[in-house]
Amino acid sequence: MALVRSDPFRELDRLAQQLWGDGRTRSGSLSMPMDAFRKGEVFLVQIDLPGVQSDAIDLTVEDNVLTVKAERPSPETADGVQTLVSERPFGTFSRQMFLGDNLDVDRIQANYEAGVLTLTIPVAAHAKPRRIEVTTKRERESIPA
Repeated sequence: MALVRSDPFRELDRLAQQLWGDGRTRSGSLSMPMDAFRKGEVFLVQIDLPGVQSDAIDLTVEDNVLTVKAERPSPETADGVQTLVSERPFGTFSRQMFLGDNLDVDRIQANYEAGVLTLTIPVAAHAKPRRIEVTTKRERESIPA
């Protein structure tokens, strides 16, 4: 005979999560963990999307707002199979990022590998540092108009 320790509050919490959701359940929009870095003249954004097929990822940019949506389908269970634990999130995931005017939204690249979506967002040409030549009055006068 095995002893099983029961925690009634944990069971109540589990039931509440199943009924109303907590960000890890099957309904509603789920969040995606993200890291962002600057590497030279590009920004890199990495978003975890484990178990999502690449064709289930939708990227859009409108008014400098980048929206990432992904769908992770619920696992299929056969008749007569009883789920004992269901902690892995599935459903619709979405995330929005507000991109500044200093980024080139027309040249965003996306790569998906091993459950990680990597976005490469280049700095816009007008935002890159540039060298301004300093001239003297004499040099300006000698330049033909």
